[in-house]
Amino acid sequence: MRALGELERDLRTGTGPVPAAARRAVRTTFASCTGFFVFLYAFDRPVAATYALFGAVSLAGLARIPGTGRQRAAVMARLLPVVCFLVTLGTFLAVRTWSAVLGMAVVGFCLAFSSAAGPRAAGAAPGLQLLYILPSFPPYLPHTLGERLGGALAGLLLLIAAEAWILPDPRVPTYAERVAAAAAEAVRCAAALERPPYVATAPVSERARAAAESLRASRVPEAERPAGPGLRERALAHTGLAARTLLSRLRNLPGPAPGREPRRAGIELLGAVRESVTGTAALLRDGRRPATDSAELLRLRARNSRTPAELPESRRRQAALLEVADAAVALRTAAEIAVLGRRAHPDADAADRFWYVRQSTARLWWHRLAAHTGPRSVHFQNAVRIALALAVARTVAGLDSLPHGFWAMLAVISLTRTTAVQTRGTVRSALIGTCLGALAAGTVLALAGGETLLYAIALAPLMLVTFTVGPVRGVGWAQALFTLVVSLVFAQLSAVTWQLAEVRFLDVLIGSSIGIVCGLLAWPRGAHDELARAVAGLLRACADDVESTTAVVTAPGRTAGVPGDGEHQVRLRLVMAESAYAQYQSETQRPAGPGPDWQAAVLTGHHVLWGAGRVLGSADGPPLARGEAAGLQEYAARVAAGLRRAAEASDAPYPTGKAGPTRAPGTGDLLPGALTPPTEAAPPDAGLAYFATTAWLDSLTTDLRTMAAGHATARAPG
Repeated sequence: MRALGELERDLRTGTGPVPAAARRAVRTTFASCTGFFVFLYAFDRPVAATYALFGAVSLAGLARIPGTGRQRAAVMARLLPVVCFLVTLGTFLAVRTWSAVLGMAVVGFCLAFSSAAGPRAAGAAPGLQLLYILPSFPPYLPHTLGERLGGALAGLLLLIAAEAWILPDPRVPTYAERVAAAAAEAVRCAAALERPPYVATAPVSERARAAAESLRASRVPEAERPAGPGLRERALAHTGLAARTLLSRLRNLPGPAPGREPRRAGIELLGAVRESVTGTAALLRDGRRPATDSAELLRLRARNSRTPAELPESRRRQAALLEVADAAVALRTAAEIAVLGRRAHPDADAADRFWYVRQSTARLWWHRLAAHTGPRSVHFQNAVRIALALAVARTVAGLDSLPHGFWAMLAVISLTRTTAVQTRGTVRSALIGTCLGALAAGTVLALAGGETLLYAIALAPLMLVTFTVGPVRGVGWAQALFTLVVSLVFAQLSAVTWQLAEVRFLDVLIGSSIGIVCGLLAWPRGAHDELARAVAGLLRACADDVESTTAVVTAPGRTAGVPGDGEHQVRLRLVMAESAYAQYQSETQRPAGPGPDWQAAVLTGHHVLWGAGRVLGSADGPPLARGEAAGLQEYAARVAAGLRRAAEASDAPYPTGKAGPTRAPGTGDLLPGALTPPTEAAPPDAGLAYFATTAWLDSLTTDLRTMAAGHATARAPG
C-alpha cells in the first residue's frame, strides 16, 4: 500500500523515478523515431536512418547524463563536435581489424577516463562509446560518411529539441541556492549567539546541523554537485565546504566564562559575521555583488586577533570566534569566485587557499587529469578495464566475422560494472532478459514475416514501454525489451528471419562474457581496495601536516606561516580518496554489513587543510612560552600518532563473512592515546596562537573518535 501511495504521489507531483523515466521515454521515442522514419521512408536513406535512431538512443537511452531535460540538452549541444569526430574516426579506422581494435582501445580509454571531469562527462561517456562503435564495423564504406554524420546530427538535434521543450522536468534547487539557504541558517544561528545564553540552544543547533547535512554530496542531485575541474566548479565546492565549516563552528562555539558577560569585541565580531554571511547568501541567490562587503569583518577579525582576552576561558572563546570569522571570510571569498569568476579578487591572505584563481582553465583541467593518471586512481582503473574489454570484443567480432558484432560491444559498455561481483549479477539478469526478449522477438519475426508496416507501427509504442520500464525495473527488463526494439528496427532496414533474435542473444552472451573476464583481471574489487589505500595515504599525509604545522607555530621567533609541501600532499591525497569514495558508494558491496566510516576519514582531510591555514594565520603574534610550546607539540604528536594508527587500521585487510566486513584480528584498540585531550589547564597568559592550535587539535581528536567508533562497529562480532 505504501508503494502504491508513493507512486500516486510521484505521478501527481511529477517527481520520482517513474514520471522521470516516462518523460525521458517520450523524448527519446520522439527524436529517434522521427529521424528514423523520415530518413528511411521519406528519403530512402537506410544508413542515415540507422544513425539518426542510434544517435538519439545513445545519448538518451544508454548515456545517463544527470540533470533536467534542459541541462542535458545543453550538455548534448556541446558534444556535437565530439560526435562528428568519433563517427569520422570510427568510419576510417574500420578499414582493417587491427586499426579498428587499436582505435577502440584508445578511444574507449579516453572516453571512460573523461569521468574524472565530473558526473556529466561520466554520464555521457557510454553514449559516446556507442557512437564510435557503430561506424567502426565492416563493411568499410567511407563514402557513406556524409549520410552517417547527417543522420547522427539529425537524431541528436531532434533529441536536444525534445529534451529542451517536450515535457520539461520540475526544477530542482541549484547547489548555489542550497548553499545560500545554509548561509541564511548560519545568519540565524549567529544572531542567536549574540543574545543570552550566548551558545547554540538545542533547536538552533539542530537546524544548523540539518542545514550542513543538506550540502552533503549524497543529498545533492548528481547534476547539481560541483564536481568539475573548472574555476567556478572548484569555487562552488569550496563554498559548500566553507558553509558546512561555518555552521559547525557556530554550533560548537563555547560559552563565556562562568558568571561573566561575553566580551563586547566578540559580540561585534559575531554581528560582522552575520552581516557578511547575509551578503553572501544574497550573492549566491541573485548572482551579483551585494551592497555590503567583508571589510568590517576583516577589520574586527584583525582587532580581535591583536587584543587577547583576560581569562583563559575567554581566550578559548575568542579563538573559536576567530575560527568562525575565518570560515565566514572564506565563504564570502569562495562565493564571489563561484559567481563572478576571475573578476573576483581574493586578498593576499587567501592566495594559497584559493590557488585555482591564478590558474588558467587548461591548467585546471591538467591538474585534475594529471592527479588521476596512474593505477591508484579509480577513474584510471575503470578506463583500463573498459578499454581492455572493448578491444577484446572488437578483436573477437573482427576475426570471427560476428554478425551484428556491435551488439557484443554494446553489451560490454552497458553491462560491465566496476566490481566483478556487480558485473556477474548484472550479466545474469541481462542474459535472462535477453533470452526472453529473443524468444519474443523470434516469435514476432516468424509470424509477421516481411510486413514492415507492422514493425513501423509497433516500434514507437514499444520504445515508449522500453525506455519507461527499463530504467525503473532493472537491467533484465531493459535487455528483454531492447532486444525486441532492435529486432523491429533491423526488420525494417533489411529482410530478416527469426534467427536475428538468436544472433542478438549470442552477441550479448559473448560481450557479457568478455566483460566478466576483463572485470576479473582488472581490479575485480572495484573501489574497495583502492579506497582503503587512498584513505590510509590521506591520513598519513594529515599526520605529517599536523606535525609540520604545529612545529611552525611553536618555533621560537616564528612569523605567520605559509602552506608548504604537507598541505599539497594532503590536497592531492584528498582528491584521490574522494573519487574512490564516490565510486565506492555506487557499488554493491557483498556481503553487506557495517564497515569503517570512510566519510569521516575524508572529512578529516578537509579539517586538516582548513585548520592548518587558520593556525598558520594566527602565528604572527609573540612567540609561545616554552611550556606552551611543549604542551602543543606533545598534543600534536599524539594526534599524529592517532592518525597513523587510523591509517594502518584502514589499510589492513577486511575478511568478509556472514556478518559483513570485519577487522583483521590483532589490530588492538584503535587510537587509545590520541582520544584524550591534554588534561592540564591552559596557561593563564597563553596567546591566541595557543588556543587556535588547541581548538584545531581538539577538532581532529573528535574526528579520531568518530573513526574509532566506525572501526569498532566494523570489527564487532555478528
